[in-house]
Amino acid sequence: MKTMYFVTALCAASLFTGNAYGVKQVEVLKRDGHQNEIPLLDNRFRIDSKIDEITLLFFRKSGAPAVILVRPDGSKYFATDSVKNPNLDWFDELSYDLVTIKKPMAGPWQVIGSILPDSRIVVLGEISLEAEPLPSMLFRGETIKITGKILNDGEPINTNLFRDVVSLNVDFVSTNNENFANFGAGIQEVAEFKDDGRGFDERPKDGVFTGEFTLDFPAGEWTPELYVATPLLQRRIVQNTIEVHEPPFVTEVALAEQDTDEHLLTINIDPSIVKPETVIIQGKIYYPNNEEQMFTIDAAAKDSRQLSVKNYDWGRYSVELSVFGTNINGREFMATLPTYKFEVERPIEAVPEIDPATIITPDKMIESEPVEEKMAISTIISLIVGCNTLILLLGWLLIRIFVQKKPIKFKVKLPFLKKKKTSEGEVADTEKNQVGKNGSKNDRSGEILNLSMTDD
Repeated sequence: MKTMYFVTALCAASLFTGNAYGVKQVEVLKRDGHQNEIPLLDNRFRIDSKIDEITLLFFRKSGAPAVILVRPDGSKYFATDSVKNPNLDWFDELSYDLVTIKKPMAGPWQVIGSILPDSRIVVLGEISLEAEPLPSMLFRGETIKITGKILNDGEPINTNLFRDVVSLNVDFVSTNNENFANFGAGIQEVAEFKDDGRGFDERPKDGVFTGEFTLDFPAGEWTPELYVATPLLQRRIVQNTIEVHEPPFVTEVALAEQDTDEHLLTINIDPSIVKPETVIIQGKIYYPNNEEQMFTIDAAAKDSRQLSVKNYDWGRYSVELSVFGTNINGREFMATLPTYKFEVERPIEAVPEIDPATIITPDKMIESEPVEEKMAISTIISLIVGCNTLILLLGWLLIRIFVQKKPIKFKVKLPFLKKKKTSEGEVADTEKNQVGKNGSKNDRSGEILNLSMTDD
């Protein structure tokens, strides 16, 4: 059975000068445990006929199109060919292409694209992940430093571009032990580190992942897991189970009894986890009036520390605590404790007691109310109604005279006047009927009379 090789090509456009006779011949990709990387010459590399599978990693300018692979027979591989070609897997990312080819064609290959300079071809051998074991005794709030390395055949990978796409992740997995507080807590993703010299990483591109993280999850029994996971490779380290304890510090406060006294904050230290004589405490106090005060409590050979807090009357106080010291195993530690808060209630003013005999019930108030006062109230109501009516009437008159420009006329219809007018109308109608019978006719002027005689 043919040996399977996983080869990572960190490819870039290396600029060469001179004619074709001055260019170094392309080296054959092979792995012998001694030479695991070779330079990429003129964007070309050669694949040996014994390789059954090869993985190539091409770094290009961020946002540039995916590279194109030219096979020895002149045919091309594109990123979209991986959909229909079962022998081709292609991961097209923002700044690199990861290509896996099964049964590649032997011979010289060429890559076309915006490849980054100073690239090399790395033949991946036995990839391993090394990390320092975590301390066996930890407590919640503690800050832990961790380092890890990715090795190729036991040696660090010195290709910078390769480390750019690899990050070290740290997870804490709950053992689901019902005797601990983290039962059913699942997986806590603690941190992710890169070899870029940022954050807590000590030096960039040195092949060592360095970082710090805080144990800000519940106390209990956990299994630390460190891993690197990319489309290129996956490596995981499962360390021994550890127990994360509750903070070995208990804080309590004694409130001031008098306005002139100060509040007293006491921090008790658990000597079964840390050495009290090595503990140094520093922090900040936040007062109700928005004032802030920094403080430091030096080490002392006793199991408690006390801090005086100024009494700024009632309100909420907050105290941030950071602790430095050495545990019973001789390991130095640094921890951030949960913010301690306490509140002074607002004082309640004493109200003198009321004699029940002086209390007047509503019924007694109604009975004792004088009649004259009731009448006065009804009179006031009548005056208010009358005044409002008068105001409305005056307003209507003003609108009619000055706005509508109409005279004030009052039409009063009396019944006896209407009856008289009706009688006069009936008399006039009777006279008209008599004139009609006599055959008289006059016009509106009354000057023409009908004097003709009848035939009789």
